[in-house]
Amino acid sequence: MIKRSFFTLSQPGLIYDLVEPDPKEPVSIPIPPNLILLLNEPIANTRQALIKKGAAVEKGEKLCLYNDSTEYTISPVTGIITAIDSYADVFGKISTYLVINNDQSQTSQTDSAAYDLKDDITSADQYLRTLPGAPPLKALARDDVKINTIVITGADSDLLSTTSQYVMLKSWEMLKEGARVLKTITKIPKICITIPENSNIQGGLDSIVLFKTASKYPSNLPAMVLKDHLNMVLPAGKTPEDLGVCFICAEAVVSLAKAYKKKSAEFEKILTVTGKKGTRYRAKATIGTPLHKVFKAFGIRINDQDRIIIGGPMRGFSTFTHNHPVQPDMDTIVIQSSDIIPEISDYPCVNCGKCLRICPANVPVNILVRYLEADQYEEAADKYDLDSCIECGLCSYVCTAKIPLFQYIQLGKNELLKLRAEV
Repeated sequence: MIKRSFFTLSQPGLIYDLVEPDPKEPVSIPIPPNLILLLNEPIANTRQALIKKGAAVEKGEKLCLYNDSTEYTISPVTGIITAIDSYADVFGKISTYLVINNDQSQTSQTDSAAYDLKDDITSADQYLRTLPGAPPLKALARDDVKINTIVITGADSDLLSTTSQYVMLKSWEMLKEGARVLKTITKIPKICITIPENSNIQGGLDSIVLFKTASKYPSNLPAMVLKDHLNMVLPAGKTPEDLGVCFICAEAVVSLAKAYKKKSAEFEKILTVTGKKGTRYRAKATIGTPLHKVFKAFGIRINDQDRIIIGGPMRGFSTFTHNHPVQPDMDTIVIQSSDIIPEISDYPCVNCGKCLRICPANVPVNILVRYLEADQYEEAADKYDLDSCIECGLCSYVCTAKIPLFQYIQLGKNELLKLRAEV
C-alpha cells in the first residue's frame, strides 16, 4: 500500500495490496432515483435516434442510438429516459450519456429481460458487453484477430485495489464455471489465471493454467504478464490481442457465469474505495449510480479542490464531478484531500535519469517528453519509443521535476492515433 505521496524523490518499491483473509461483505448502495449510462457512440444531429427523451425502458433492455449502431448499453432498471446528451472523456472523445429515472416501485420486484443466449461468442457479444467487469466480448468476437489464449486477471493491476482478488476469493466456484462458459462460447483451448504469489486463495483449477504474479508493481499489467509468464514481448504499438492473448478480469468471468445461468444481465458492480485518510471500503453499486451516492454511504465528504481518481493512483484518471457514474470496468476509486494532492509543474526536465532507470520497457522518457511537449507525436513514436510505453505510471512517480510524464504519454498516444486515422 502507498503510504506517502504519489510523487517521490527516492526509488519506489511499490507492493500490491492483498485482500483480507476473511473480507466483509460489500456495503450495498441503494439504487438511486436517477442512473447515468454512458454509450460509446456520439449523437449525430442529422439522424433520427432510436431512443428519445421521455421514452420508457425496461430492466435489461438493450439500448442503441441507431439501427446500424454497433455499440449499446443495457438499462439496469425500469424507468423513463429523462435526458440524452453528449459526453466528452479526458481526451475529448465524444460519446453519449443517458439519464434514466428509476421507477422505484418496480425495480426491486422486476426481473431483468431474458436473453436468447446461445453457446457462441456472437450471442454473448450481442447482449453481455456491459456486464460488471466489462468482458472484452467485442475483441473475442472479431473475425480478423485469432485469439488462442485467455488470461483471467485475478490479481489487481493497480495499487490500492483488491476488487479482483475479492471477487476471486468469494466467487471461486462461479469463476471456474465462468471459465467453462468462456471455453464453450469461444472454443479457445488455453485459459490461464493470474493470482498474487502471496494470496490465500486456494481451490481446484480444473484445466486452468495458474500464473502466480510477483507482489511488486507493475507485475500484474498485461505486458508484464505476457513477458513473465507467456514468454512474449509486446511489440511497440501492438495489443495483447495482436499476439493472440485476451485479458479478462475475474469479475467479468463471474458475471458471464451468472448471466448464462439466469439468461439475463447482471448490474451490480464491486468497487474498492479509498477515502481521504487511507481507509479502504468495499461497495456494491448498480451500474449507472452517481459516485456521490457511494461516498455518502461511507460518510466521505467531497470538498472543493478534492481529487476523485477513477482506476487507482498509478494508472487512473481524475474526474471533475462526483456525478460520474459507476461503470462496468470501474474497480477502484481513490479520494485525495486538496491539501495533500501532489504538485505538478511546468519545470523542464533536470535529466536526473530516474525515469530511465525505473521504466520496465526501457523507454527514453526524458527525451520522449521533450517531443511530446512540442506536439511532435510522430517523431516521438519513430525515434523515442512512444508506442513501447506500457503505461505503468512509474516515470511520473519518480520524476524529480514533478512533470506529469504519464499524462503526456497518454495524450501523445491518443493524438498519434488521431493523426494516423487521418492518413
